[in-house]
Amino acid sequence: MINNLQALLLSLVVTVTSLYSVHAQCNDVTLASITNPGPYNVETLTEADGLRNGPDYLEATVYYPTNGTPPYPSIAIVPGFTSGPGAVRAWGPYYASHGIIAMVIGTNDRRAFPDARANALLDALETLRQENTRVSSPLAGQIDTNKFAVSGHSMGGGGAQRAAVLGSNIKAVVALCPWLQTFNRPSLDHSTPVLIFSGQNDNTAQPSQHANIHYNQTPDATNKLLYEVKNGNHSVANSPSAAQGSVGKLTISWLRLQLDSNNCYCPLITDDLLDNSSTASLIQTNISCGTLSVDEYNNDQFISGVYPNPTNSIITLESRYTNTKKYDVFSIIGKHLITGKINSNKEEIDLSSLTPNIYLLKVDNQVVKILKTE
Repeated sequence: MINNLQALLLSLVVTVTSLYSVHAQCNDVTLASITNPGPYNVETLTEADGLRNGPDYLEATVYYPTNGTPPYPSIAIVPGFTSGPGAVRAWGPYYASHGIIAMVIGTNDRRAFPDARANALLDALETLRQENTRVSSPLAGQIDTNKFAVSGHSMGGGGAQRAAVLGSNIKAVVALCPWLQTFNRPSLDHSTPVLIFSGQNDNTAQPSQHANIHYNQTPDATNKLLYEVKNGNHSVANSPSAAQGSVGKLTISWLRLQLDSNNCYCPLITDDLLDNSSTASLIQTNISCGTLSVDEYNNDQFISGVYPNPTNSIITLESRYTNTKKYDVFSIIGKHLITGKINSNKEEIDLSSLTPNIYLLKVDNQVVKILKTE
């Protein structure tokens, strides 16, 4: 048994190093790291600089980082009924300062309904695609055209949701106090992760008639989050500084999670921004933060999951339990530290006595790496 374990330990050296690296990256992801503005310098592009003049929108401005690491993800943002781009302009430099290209647009008709605003957003994304190949553009080759998001306020928020239904290749939606007609309400059947903000005291798009319906009618299989700002009005999410900065921090975290697949931001959302939030009057979500592990669980294996991982104390071992089994915990160099019995399909294991390090949890011939933190 010792020889087999030593051989297994040797084979894990590379993946263990990777796990250390992942955790080190997550240590840098904190609420304090999501500042306003962010760490990057920002410049702008307009049609006067050669930006495409799309047929389905007006008054476009692109905000982009100048000292980040391309290629960059992007988001297109449209205002609400009768409003011009200035209503949501605060988001442009904020996103860009965090390494996300932001294109703020207006509509051809300021009284346009949500589907027209959806088309405006889709047209804006086409402009960004073309900007990526325009030779004289400062963004040539610097736009990740596989990482597009859409956003909007009021009817623009409804338009952002509809853009996810009507378009393709959209990876995230940020709906700011969204509005959709209550009669013949259009479909919200899409699979794009959506973050919805609403205002508790919004008399224009009352949450019970709009944002809450957006949340409920977006399929349960779609990742979704509703954040109702306490005492907020219809314009409460038009700036990232709203709700003591929670609106901006939550949005950046959502986009990093959905656009970049950076799972470090998931617990930041669920634990730091949503748990006991003092600025929210209602929170609804179906997202859960999965196991941070380099192990894969196959259908024929006993262990089906271990979480939370990393952990600072207790882990839960999920298994295909049929009868009592023994588990063992080893140090990374093979020293036996803990033993116990698995008596259910969800067994809690207390690691609080161990110092921060990487450990190996072994059941039968299956081994899972655990990262114990302070």
